[in-house]
Amino acid sequence: MKKVIVIKIGGSTLGNHDTTLADLVALQQRGERPVVVHGGANVVTDWLGRLGIPVSFVRGLRVTDAKTLKVVIAILAGLVNKELVAAVESLGGRAIGLTGIDGGLFEAKIKDAEMGYVGEIVKVNPAPLEAVLEAGFMPVIAPLGLQSPPGSEENAFVLNLNGDTVAGEIAAALAAEKLIFLTDVAGICDGSGELIRRLSPEEAKALLVSGVASGGMIPKVEACLRALSTVPITRIVDGRLPHALLSDIEGAGDGTTIA
Repeated sequence: MKKVIVIKIGGSTLGNHDTTLADLVALQQRGERPVVVHGGANVVTDWLGRLGIPVSFVRGLRVTDAKTLKVVIAILAGLVNKELVAAVESLGGRAIGLTGIDGGLFEAKIKDAEMGYVGEIVKVNPAPLEAVLEAGFMPVIAPLGLQSPPGSEENAFVLNLNGDTVAGEIAAALAAEKLIFLTDVAGICDGSGELIRRLSPEEAKALLVSGVASGGMIPKVEACLRALSTVPITRIVDGRLPHALLSDIEGAGDGTTIA
């Protein structure tokens, strides 16, 4: 049986009429076993605004307080996840939507009290994913986790997780064949803006230390480095390009390889 391919899709592939979901269905139909992790921060931000829930930041990162967490759960596990599953099914694929809460897939602890209900994964229990894959379905995973041990406050059981980090942890736990990040940039660029096509783990770490890899690229690079404990190749590619996913699987895509 073919090994798993873990694909992280972010804001650039949510709400746009691109080819990513069609590519996922095509991969499944040819016998590949894709596991999809999605984000949805932009949709969460939109709904927080609609609901009049104020947003606060610590060091540039949004705090997940009790009210925000309820919106995060509703939007990621509900709206975004189910729209993606429905779209895959409508294209002829077979998908099941999950969160890291289901089956205790991700156990997490509060990362930083200042950030509120933002979690750091302490354990991955891959059995739910293995069961879904064995049954012939594509898991589509929202980045939420089970607080372990549970807290004593109102939201004692659920934590918000970083989707990039989730993708790296899943890839490592499943010893995936490949981890692919579909993002809204060409890949990792050097200080002069030129695309870096290949990096060793040591070179990738150096980019983190120097600050060349910054902002939203940091968790992606860190996730690639985490995955490389069991995964032979990790990729960061431009998900805005037509059929970027299929091109990458077929070895024709551009972007950055960390291996």
